[in-house]
Parts: sequence; structure tokens; C-alpha cells
Amino acid sequence: MGSYVTMLSWKRYVSLVILFATVQHISSSVTHYSIPEEMKEGSVVANLATDLSLDVKTLSKRKMRLDIIANKKYLDVNKETGELYVVEKIDREYICNTKSSTSCYLKLEVIIENPLRIFNIELEILDMNDNAPQFRRDAIHLDLSESTPAGERFSLSNAVDPDVGANSVKTYHLSESEHFTIEVQTGRDGSKFADLILKKTLDREQQAVHNLILTAVDGGTPTRSGIASVIVHVLDTNDNAPTFDKDNYHINIMENSPIGSLVVHLNATDIDEGSNSDIIYSYSLYTSEKTQETFHLNPSTGEITVKGMLNYEDFRIYDMEVIATDKGANSLSGQCKLTVLVEDMNDNHPEVSIKSFQSPVKENIELDTVIAVVSVSDKDSGDNGMVNLHIPQNMPFKLRESSDNYFELVVSELLDREKVPEYDITFTVTDRGSPPLSDNETMTLELLDVNDNVPQFPQSFYTIRVMENNAPGALLGSLTAFDPDLHENQYLVYFILEKEIANTSMSMLFSINPENGNLYALKTFDYEIEKEFLFHIEARDSGVPPLSSNVTVHIIVVDQNDNTPVIVSPWRAHGSVVEEKIPRSTDKGSLVAKVIAIDTDSVQNSRISYQFLQVTDATLFSLDQYNGEIRTMRMFSYRDPRHQRLVVVAKDNGEPALSATVTIKLSTVETAVKAYSDMTEVPLEYDIFSDLNLYLVIGLGSVSFLLLITILVTIVLKCQKPKPSKAAPPCRNSVISERNSTIADSTLVSNDAYWYSLFLAETRKGKLVVRQPVPKGSRYIVSSLPRSTGMTETSESAASTLQVRRQFPPLFL
Repeated sequence: MGSYVTMLSWKRYVSLVILFATVQHISSSVTHYSIPEEMKEGSVVANLATDLSLDVKTLSKRKMRLDIIANKKYLDVNKETGELYVVEKIDREYICNTKSSTSCYLKLEVIIENPLRIFNIELEILDMNDNAPQFRRDAIHLDLSESTPAGERFSLSNAVDPDVGANSVKTYHLSESEHFTIEVQTGRDGSKFADLILKKTLDREQQAVHNLILTAVDGGTPTRSGIASVIVHVLDTNDNAPTFDKDNYHINIMENSPIGSLVVHLNATDIDEGSNSDIIYSYSLYTSEKTQETFHLNPSTGEITVKGMLNYEDFRIYDMEVIATDKGANSLSGQCKLTVLVEDMNDNHPEVSIKSFQSPVKENIELDTVIAVVSVSDKDSGDNGMVNLHIPQNMPFKLRESSDNYFELVVSELLDREKVPEYDITFTVTDRGSPPLSDNETMTLELLDVNDNVPQFPQSFYTIRVMENNAPGALLGSLTAFDPDLHENQYLVYFILEKEIANTSMSMLFSINPENGNLYALKTFDYEIEKEFLFHIEARDSGVPPLSSNVTVHIIVVDQNDNTPVIVSPWRAHGSVVEEKIPRSTDKGSLVAKVIAIDTDSVQNSRISYQFLQVTDATLFSLDQYNGEIRTMRMFSYRDPRHQRLVVVAKDNGEPALSATVTIKLSTVETAVKAYSDMTEVPLEYDIFSDLNLYLVIGLGSVSFLLLITILVTIVLKCQKPKPSKAAPPCRNSVISERNSTIADSTLVSNDAYWYSLFLAETRKGKLVVRQPVPKGSRYIVSSLPRSTGMTETSESAASTLQVRRQFPPLFL
């Protein structure tokens, strides 16, 4: 027999009892263990190998196993150590759900083989306080009569606790109450229950429901508790008599009150409930028959209404007594007294009479003019016979008392028929009775129109847009004025106020319908000639005297795209081709020509863009779409043809767009250029110089021939590559050969012999600009050989003198 202790941080004791028996040569033993419920999974209960004297090393070999009889497998055996441990938490209340016994056991069998042995084990599950007391119902309802005497006892439902022993219900507590307390009782089985005791009599009218809290507490450590609501309903008894709001009532009622009129609504209350609070109203024996015949009392509602005719002159005061009785078993009652006073009433209406009334009147009637005379009367006397006369407020009239009960209606403000054409004037007379009586009479005052309003245009300034090229007689707009007057005072006539523009009258340009104000154009407008007109139109009514007003009209002529762009540069005769010449050595980006077009339209219609319609080589020229400049996109090559044809279209931005075209025929010519610091510009004909290359070749040949005579062959060979002149280094365009070119001969008329290179640029006038240095005091004679013949021919300006100039850039003249 052995013991093993383990459970969290507190000590638990396991008692072991081993019994030995022998059954059919199979040895078995009975072992007893005790553990608390709710042990953690993996907790060790005992070491079976030690307690059963088994060799730990042979447990696996002998196939040791554990069977739990009639229960889940809450425990298992570690075959390596022989320890019995918890596999699943054990709930004592779940395993042993009866409270007839405080003991709870699990029966186990440990089986090993070779040889076969069976060990019986009893595991006692000790109770822990893990359950709180619980009532069968959360609320306990009790019905007690308010007449229940003090000291009466009432049984309450007891609480149950699944735990046993000290962990079960130990006592009860009741929440604080001045009317109730409890007494805890113990049953034969040791269970606890509570009795509710009434310690003070109840009064339903003060408190109809008592809410109490009953608490059950167990004896465990720590203690647990459960609660239930105890709701006590107090039943009513007829212990209160009905009462009226007041003991005495004084009521005034007018004579001639109609049958069924409410005199008073009596209200009696009974603080009891149910039938004990139901009330019946009735007259007492002290109420006279005359009163009961004149007034009716509703037994259910307490309403007193008029039953017979009331006449102040016959009977002025009525006294009555009313009793209110409840419907309880022992009925109780209360009473009140009423005094009804009949008052005299104002039963005669005042009267109003129109003695004189003037209608219609002109709207310009003068102030304080009398319109009507009215009289009033009332047959009653005293305050009921005093009367007041009045007319509606916010009207341009007032009443003026002329004599007793006579009044005059006079004009107090200026009248305006256009605002209010007529007035419905109601004369109301009211007496001073209670309630006041009144009478009224209504008269209609019409106003006659006078011509006091000028015609009015909706706008003070009209802007009308008309598209040019309009048809004569086209409707431009309607200028309608309004006159709030009537009849002939509102009949309007329209006409144009005369005004001359460039010796032209407005009536020759525009016409207006005198009846409806429709404005028409009498001619076709051209935006390029006339852009706007400004004049006045007058509207005049037919009143006496007539009134008029005028309005300013601004006519704006809107442009149409009706003008085709006109190309002004380069100039050419109608249908002809523009011919231009440019040096073949022109650099990339150079300006070749500029197309300029104009459009007499305006704004969008006059915006012109340029583009190529046809071009011989699209890679050679570019066209700026905005300024029309034609520039080279690259330099000319020997493959490019000498003649280029460009067709440029100038198109405006109108809708639809209009356009014009120009054809430019470009011809390239060969040129030679030398740069100097001081240059002059000489206009030359096209045929003055055709080519300088031939002239240079002849000069170089002559020099080479002289050198061959005077120096060695090797020096002659070397001199065949001459060095460029320091004074004027040749540029790449200085020597350009061209087949079939002519020689331009330039002869210097001075003692200094200079070779000058000539730069020829083509201009629109057929002239060439020649840039060459001019030494001070020098003159030049220019001659040329025409291309057509090989003969030397002096030009018309062969002896012309060239003026000395500073350096200027090349010019196209």
C-alpha cells in the first residue's frame, strides 16, 4: 500500500487500501484512491507500479492497460513510469448526479499479461465548491391582500446546489424591507428553505407592489450565492370612499343656452381599484324636482347638461347636491353641492345702414373727400347697447363721426387704380355685450383710370445682333412696352427717333411696326462696311396729354465668313506663277520666300493659316503655318533638280473655311562668295556674273606657267596647291562650279590690283546684291558676258560708279 500526492500548490492526500484475493489462479488486488474533482489534465494520481509492486521495465512488455467501468476514460497509465494520471477534467456532479450519497467513486481495472493479472481500483472523487446555489425560478410572485394581518407566514421556493456537504445551501438572506422578513427552516434531509413573514400591515394605495431580493448562500470556501426576485402584489380592499375635486361649486350659465349644453363635468375619484373604484353619480333627496327637470346628471360620467330652457327673467338660481357611490361589496360614498347662476345674455344684434355711397370715383380724387355716410343702432341697453363701427385695416379710408351714431367715410391716402382697381369696403358694427354681437354691410368702390403712367420697357438698353448679308425686311426683334393704364391711356405707338449716320437717316436703315414694336432691317448689312448702329425708339400712349418713354437700341452686325483670303505677297498677276531664284549654296534654315495673305473678315474668320498644297520635294522646304515663311530644311545636293514647284494655300478659320493659293517656281543658281570686313552692296542684273570658277582657273594656270619657267620641276609641282589668301580666306561657297556658266569679268580702275570675290544673291526685282571691299578712293567698273553668247558685251551700267558703304547683311530687294 502506498500514497502519492500531487495537485497544484496545495497538498492532497491519497489513501490507499489494498485487498488481495485469488480467483481462478489469476491474482488481483483492490486499491482505493481519493482525489478532488476538477484536477488539471496531466495531473498524477498515483504510481501504480510502486503501489502494485510491479516492475516498471516490464509494463510495456506485459501490455499494461487501464479500463474504466461504465464511464468515459478520464484517466490513463504511463507505461514508462507506471503513473496513473488525469486525461480529462472530472466533474463530480456530472458523474454522480444524485445527492442521496455524499460519496462518488470511479471503478477502474488495470490489466497486465504474461502472466495475466487484474487489479481492481476504486477512485473516490471528492467534492469541491464549484457550483453556486440556484433557484428553480428567477422570480417568485405572491398575491397578498392589503387586509392580511401582521405575522402571517408564506412559503418560498428553496434554492438547490449540486455540491454536497458543507458546499450545499447553508442559509438565506432577504433584502431590506419594512414590511417583510424571512425565517430559515431545515428539512429532514438537511436541506434549507425560507418562510416569508409579514411584519407590518400593507396599504395598496401607498404601495401596490413590493420588490424583494432573496439570496441563497452555500457553506463552501469561498462562499457562492444565488438570487431570486420576490414580487409581492398587494390586493385591494374597499377601504376608501369617493371624493370630489371640490365640496362646493358655483357655476354661471347664460340664458337661452341650448338643450344639451354642458354645465359642469363633476369628477369624483376613488383610490381603490377594480370595482371598488367604479363610481355612480346621483342627485340627493335635497335636490328639488324643478332643478332635476332643468338639468340632467349622467350617472356614469358626472356630466351635468341643460335639459330644459333657461330664462333669466323666470329663474335665476338653481341649488343641487350630487352623491358619488362606489361599487364595492360594502359601498362607500361622497357628496358635493352646486349653485348654478343664470346670467342675462346679449340677444339683440346691432344694425348698420348705408345712407349715401359714391361710386365710381377717379383715382386722383383729393384727400378727405367724403365717399359714404353710415348710421348704426342697437336695441339692447347698457353695455349691450353700446356699439363700435370699424372698417378693415390697411385701406386708404377712415371713418369720421359726424353726429350721434352717424359716420362719414373719407379718403385718407392717395389712390392708385393700377395697384388696386377697386375696394370692397365692409362696415362692421359690434356691441359691447358679452359675448359681443355684430352686423356688417359691404359696398364696392370702383376707381376710374387717369393717364398717370408712362409706357415702360422691360429693359433700358437693348442689344440686338444681326448676321451680315441679311435679307431686307428681316425681323430683328420685338421691343414691346407696357402701360398699366386702361383703354386709350394704354394704347401705344412706336417710332424711331431720327438720327443720321454718314448722311443716312435711321428710318432708311430700320423700320418699326407702330402697333407691336417689331423692328425690321430695310437693307442688307455688310460687316466690313458697317459694324454697329446706335439709336433710340420711343413708345407713346394715346392719353390726354400723351406720355412717352424711349429706349436705346444697339444693333451689332455679326461677321460672316464671306471674304476669301487675298495673297498680297509674293505679288503676281491673276493666275500667273511667281518665279524666284535662290543660290544653290543656300544654308539650312534660310528664308526662301514669305507668303502674306489678308482677309477682310474679323476675328476667327480672318485668322489665316498656311500649308503646302503641292511641293516637289517635301524634305527640302518647310512652311510656317502662322507667318507663311518658307525656309530650307537642308542644303541642296547635286541630286536635287534645279527647279522646284511650290503650291501654297492660305486658308481662313471661318465655317466653312475659304482659301487662296499661290504657285512659286524656284530656280537655283550657282554663286561664289568671299567674306571681307568691309562690304558694299551693288545691284546687278542676273547675267552680270555667271561663274567665277573659270576665271580663277585661268589665273592659276598663268601663274603656274611662269613658275615652271623660273624654278625647278619639284617647286612647280608644289606650287600647284596654292595657299588661301590671308586677306580673304575662301569660304565653302566661294568656288562652286557649274556647267555652261559664263565668266564675270570685274576690272579694277585704280593702280592697286585686287582680286575680289563676288557674292550674288537673287532678289524679287531681278537684281543681284554684290558684296565686295572698297578701298578708300577706289572706283569699280563692272562688265559681264551674257549667257546667251560668248561675246564680251558691256552692260548699260558698265561705267557706273559704285558708292562706298559700310558692311551690311545680304538684302533681298
